[in-house]
Amino acid sequence: MDPRGKEKQSDDLQIFSAENLQSNMKSIYYSRTFLSIVGGVVAGIWGFTGLMGFVFYFLVMAIASMLFAAKAKFSVRTYFDSWNRIVVDGFLGGLMSFVLFWTFAYDIVHIF
Repeated sequence: MDPRGKEKQSDDLQIFSAENLQSNMKSIYYSRTFLSIVGGVVAGIWGFTGLMGFVFYFLVMAIASMLFAAKAKFSVRTYFDSWNRIVVDGFLGGLMSFVLFWTFAYDIVHIF
């Protein structure tokens, strides 16, 4: 109870709109796919090979996660049901696109 004699609710139940949550997740996936493609082209042009290219991908995705959280003003629970949605979901989903464009750009710039 608080000092005014009213009961204090400590377990606030957050209600999410499924449509809004789905729209927010779609934006995250589209952004990650776009960044994977752009990151792959940049990694290929810069001539990254082997492990360095994958480190670059994970760095790009980590920066993207921080920017998504900053866009949500670090109150991620307002727009998503958990932090995993913004940090982990789609992290590996764009890896194949990254590798495709990475090898394509590397071949065009450094081999041909």
